[in-house]
Amino acid sequence: MSAMAFETVPTTAELLLDSFLTLETPEGFKAELVEGKIVVSPAPDGDHEDCISTILQQVIRDSRIQMDCSGNKGLQMPSAVVEPKNHVIPDITIAPRELRLFRGAPIWMPTVGVSMVVEVTSTRPSDDRIIKRHCYARAGIPLYLVVDRDEGRVIRYSEPAKDDYSAGESVPFGDPVPLPEPFGFSLDTSDFI
Repeated sequence: MSAMAFETVPTTAELLLDSFLTLETPEGFKAELVEGKIVVSPAPDGDHEDCISTILQQVIRDSRIQMDCSGNKGLQMPSAVVEPKNHVIPDITIAPRELRLFRGAPIWMPTVGVSMVVEVTSTRPSDDRIIKRHCYARAGIPLYLVVDRDEGRVIRYSEPAKDDYSAGESVPFGDPVPLPEPFGFSLDTSDFI
């Protein structure tokens, strides 16, 4: 009697991850896997990039310790909805320079050691306000900033606890946003007006 061969059928989650990882996006677009959905975003506008530049300059210049900053670095993080894990690309990912997290990192790196992520709202602001907030909290990222251009405010989330942050503060554009250690300075938001 011969042994029967069984084919392994991929799960829906495996098919989703495979589809995502092999997705070819048009030039200038980025793709993310967020809570079981593939999200493709167009290139950002100039005001979006100006907000990012303003934040990066201050973080590099004013933080109490040297920081490494990366724009559009893919992060692989836990998912509450579906396995495989979320694959999210923050507008800015920041970590202490001494950790050298970005050196030799894979395309989708883990979040261990990341001090802060920043999102500047654009085409889907509710994703930045809600869905990505939960992703970053679940991953244990200590600080999450949302530059909400529609609302004219910066929201600072801290103290990740399970699926959300337990502390949040909303500051209108023009007011300073205190950043705790290891940053130890207040972000000037007057250029966002």
